[in-house]
Amino acid sequence: MIVRWGLQSYPDLLAELGIQEPLLVTTRRWEGFDLPAARRYSGVRRHVPRDTVEEATAAAEGADGLVGLGGGSAIDTAKAVSAGTGLPVVSIPTTYSGAEWTRGFGVRDEEGGVKLGGGGARVEGIVYDTELTLGLPEGESGGTALNALAHAAEALYVKGRNPEADREALAGARLIASSLPRVLADGRDREARRELLEGAMHAGAALAGAGLGLGHAMAQALGGRYGVSHGALNAVCLPPALRFNEPVAAAEIARFGEAIGNADDPPAKVEELARLAGFERLRDLGVPEADLPLVAEATAERAGAKANPRPASAAEIADLLRGVW
Repeated sequence: MIVRWGLQSYPDLLAELGIQEPLLVTTRRWEGFDLPAARRYSGVRRHVPRDTVEEATAAAEGADGLVGLGGGSAIDTAKAVSAGTGLPVVSIPTTYSGAEWTRGFGVRDEEGGVKLGGGGARVEGIVYDTELTLGLPEGESGGTALNALAHAAEALYVKGRNPEADREALAGARLIASSLPRVLADGRDREARRELLEGAMHAGAALAGAGLGLGHAMAQALGGRYGVSHGALNAVCLPPALRFNEPVAAAEIARFGEAIGNADDPPAKVEELARLAGFERLRDLGVPEADLPLVAEATAERAGAKANPRPASAAEIADLLRGVW
């Protein structure tokens, strides 16, 4: 992966990758942004509905590369197009989602109410620029940052864990925990925004190196069913997942706790950060209590649940979800 800082590096990165006719894949929010691209697709929507991937794929005809500008949904849309066309992807994140690091992506079946996974994207370059995050609203800042924190936490104990991913996870956790309260207090604080973006970068690298666990599996199942923000769901689902895993991953979770400033009770520290960002209960996000058993069954079948260090039955997952409902 080629990583650059500052939008001024964008033309040189495209040249280094041999991309001359890129398709810019983005949202309405960024469709007028002054970024050189041969063509544009600005129909990205949250959770990457299948029809938007089809539209973006059609728009990519004749392109020799893809540029995903925006949050996780924009980058996942570009990656889904890449998997189907073989085109390389350059990501320019405007949130802290970490999607820019992985070959995998999610696509939502809106009729079926499920988030499906895919893989095989050619992720080859990333351009980070703090200025692009300055206008990010508080909810999106907090939600996507807590998603990044979940990447760091779960990378430390999932089945794919390894020393390099551990280093990235701990570096990311420290930066996110120290900078997020400052960003939420003042969204124009460039130093805090830069630190948070660096933390998300490290957490994304940890995600790419190790994979996801139960907390993400719950968030993905809920997001696929209800279309709720992935970041908000991770903010609520990570603490119960950490508590569930403590009997088999106490040392790893304690290391995570040390990094975020509370080795005695890491889940409580995550809950504290989530409350600062405005996230506390699933009921506040519009999740019906009666559906929790169905969500739990869907969660148990997801790859993240199967990579979790402690096997979780649907009944156990339902109990975890009820605890944060």
